[in-house]
Amino acid sequence: MNKATGLVSLVALALLLASCASTGTGGITRSSQAPSEATNAPVEGGVNVQSGSEEEFIVNVGRRTFFAEGSATLDDTARVTLDKQALWLNDHPQWKVKLQGFADDPGSAAQQTALSQKRADAVRDYLAAKGIPKERMRAKGYGRDRLVGDCADIECKAQNRRVITNPQEVADF
Repeated sequence: MNKATGLVSLVALALLLASCASTGTGGITRSSQAPSEATNAPVEGGVNVQSGSEEEFIVNVGRRTFFAEGSATLDDTARVTLDKQALWLNDHPQWKVKLQGFADDPGSAAQQTALSQKRADAVRDYLAAKGIPKERMRAKGYGRDRLVGDCADIECKAQNRRVITNPQEVADF
């Protein structure tokens, strides 16, 4: 190694060490931006969505209602979700809903479709009992179509036994 190369290497090493020492973080520089301006900053105070929007329904109300295996009966958890949906729909009458039922239960394809339709109908009937006019709702069973996951374990299969409540603008219904 000649003197010039050695000097350049020494200067580079000195600059590298100086930058590590100046940050006090082992060479990791901290952003001078405020936390709310930095990339990957945590969301402060929740998500800000427009009242009455489809996004508000999805984020703040919830659109999934789950069922036990082989059942179209609403449990307490399902009723809590549907009560929130009914409140929102009553507050925002410009929205209609498409209720999409799904099944991942034992039985033939025809049995899966029938069960998923019963689940969608159960959600429609519950919302109707809470004051949502049936003409604002459309219920359809899809059977095993559109699985969240095709799997054998119970936790995964449980995600497939559901009704999705999709708000639809009147023109889209």
